Amino acid sequence: MVTISLVLLLLSVQWCWAQEDPLLPFSEHLDPNHKVKLKWGFDKVKGTILFELTVRTTGWVGFGFSPNGGMIGADMVIGGVGPKGSYFMDRHAVAFSKPLIDKQQNYKLLSLTESNGKTVMKFQRSISSCDENDLPITDLPMKLIYAYGVTDEIQYHSNRRGTKELNLLKYMPRVKSPNSKHFDITMDNFSVPAKQTYYHCKTRKAPTFDRKKHIYRIEPLITNADVVHHMVLYRCPPSVTKPFEEECYVGVVTKCREAVAVWGMGGGAFEFPEVAGLPIGGRVGDLFYKLEVHYNNPQKTKGRVDNSGLRFFYTSELRQHDAGVLITGLSVLPGYAIPPKAKSFLTYGLCDTAEIPKVLGTPTDLQVFTVMLHTHLAGRKVKVGHFREGKQIDFLAVDENYSFEYQHAINLGKTKTVKLGDQLLVECTYNTENRNTLTWGGLSTTDEMCLAFLVYYPVMNLSICTSLPNPTTLMSKMGAKDPATWLNMMSRKTWNDMSINQYQQTLKRIDQLVMVMDSDNNVSNNTGLIPDLKAILSAPCVSGRATRSLALPPGP
Repeated sequence: MVTISLVLLLLSVQWCWAQEDPLLPFSEHLDPNHKVKLKWGFDKVKGTILFELTVRTTGWVGFGFSPNGGMIGADMVIGGVGPKGSYFMDRHAVAFSKPLIDKQQNYKLLSLTESNGKTVMKFQRSISSCDENDLPITDLPMKLIYAYGVTDEIQYHSNRRGTKELNLLKYMPRVKSPNSKHFDITMDNFSVPAKQTYYHCKTRKAPTFDRKKHIYRIEPLITNADVVHHMVLYRCPPSVTKPFEEECYVGVVTKCREAVAVWGMGGGAFEFPEVAGLPIGGRVGDLFYKLEVHYNNPQKTKGRVDNSGLRFFYTSELRQHDAGVLITGLSVLPGYAIPPKAKSFLTYGLCDTAEIPKVLGTPTDLQVFTVMLHTHLAGRKVKVGHFREGKQIDFLAVDENYSFEYQHAINLGKTKTVKLGDQLLVECTYNTENRNTLTWGGLSTTDEMCLAFLVYYPVMNLSICTSLPNPTTLMSKMGAKDPATWLNMMSRKTWNDMSINQYQQTLKRIDQLVMVMDSDNNVSNNTGLIPDLKAILSAPCVSGRATRSLALPPGP
């Protein structure tokens, strides 16, 4: 049985969601009177960010970025619909005067309309800076500026201007939800064993509600930050009817495998998008939940008492969709190993969504808005490729600088649709140059994993979609007759660049055992092959000539 319960990751996503356009998931009013509204979305893989600015005016509108919130040094666009048609220009300010037109036009206009007293300007640019007059958009908060006029003559804006600081790429407003309350699921004075790796599981009922509620925010409650490595909350099937507390993965195999909340070291709170929430009460009102805490105690310290867990904020004001978590990647089993002395070793886990209808009666496409990636200490990169009809169409997520100490959730910047029949390939890159022995797939921090957790809506009765290199084929290709011979051969093998590469290619090319499991532990097993994962190039900066050809007379 594949062990799928080790979910390490955090719900540290910084998120909000708009309901109208999945490409523009975030929105904020930039002014206190709600006359200026900004929507945006981004694609980090392609390196682009999309904006839509709506202003209550029939005059010119301006938006941009400022180093200090003022005019001088600002990077901006100004546009509108005048008597002679639309106008739109990439500009920059060097003084308290009319901003200068950039020689290189790096903002791409997509649409510009004026109706019902409002001007709506939709445009795109690269996330990074394209020239010296453009400010790069970073993961840190930036000062956004806006201004507008009452006519199409671009002149002094008077008091029709303002500044607002936002973190565009890590956006997380606190949702002010009426009737909001919370409950906690935690350990209760648990004595942490003096072991390097220990998983403890506590199963209990959540509070009972007479009708469905939506959890919209989850916060970690950490007692011992130096030993609490990750926490996972699983929803149990109806067959689990009694509370229990014991060491995880020892003795009876647990039936609670549907992950609904996860946290890992380096993470903070998780806020669901405005269109989705984690359901509790109603049809899931009487179910048990299992809290799993992974304690990483390399010093084997004695006498630590822990009360760590998760706090759940919920509301009776239901969102549009129920959200869920799907575990994808490489099944966590000791059926594969990472060689020592490897500078860049790759492993793969395949999720074939064509298998989902075999375990679910009425499956739907997945609308994915967050991906949480996870490896252990040897992990350096994680990528999630998206394939449709045998061809790669995108990456769901890419982390080229993965850090075990900061296992952040990746904000996709827009809703990405995974259609039934699509394949998802999780690729992990490891470095074991400082290791002298094999690193096996497994639970310990010194073992390895290659997982991606998709947070999506609408929720399905689904828990995992993973794969594993076929052990029988692998032993045969490696020249072993049985598991004992194979283990002995792998341990004694002389590992160098050539043998490492040969083994890596063998793992990729042999048939994979693909598995999909629903929340009631019904399983569909099949085989598949690992597709080739190719880089998708970032969109280049748009030249001035290309921009002007897309729209626009240069002025009113």
